[in-house]
Amino acid sequence: MCKTLIIAVLLVIVLSVLGACASDSNIQITYIYSDGVVFRVESDEYVEITNLGDQPQDLEHWSLMDISEGYPLFTFPSCILAPGESIRVYTNEYHPEWGGFSFEYGRAIWNNSEPDVAVLYNRDGKEVSQKSY
Repeated sequence: MCKTLIIAVLLVIVLSVLGACASDSNIQITYIYSDGVVFRVESDEYVEITNLGDQPQDLEHWSLMDISEGYPLFTFPSCILAPGESIRVYTNEYHPEWGGFSFEYGRAIWNNSEPDVAVLYNRDGKEVSQKSY
């Protein structure tokens, strides 16, 4: 009886972990700050990504791109995005309070006169979210 209980508990844990990876559609681009205040290079521009679901999601190997231009591309290192949490990917700044992610791109990415489209892809290259401004 004790072995059955242990197996059942382990099964619930494994299924919970697997379920956390199945909620791709809950990860959304929620905001694009496209008109930075840093003259010319607008290094303070960012794309905000939010976990709108109720399970954590590992963003390792996910990518973010300006598809209007076809570049630049940012690929996430291992990053667990908790339910309700938001992170930002900056053009060329680092903000640890928002995850510390940057395209490391030396000039403005997001066009101020003709809006661009940001697209988020999961680790399989499937589009999960897109947003314009």
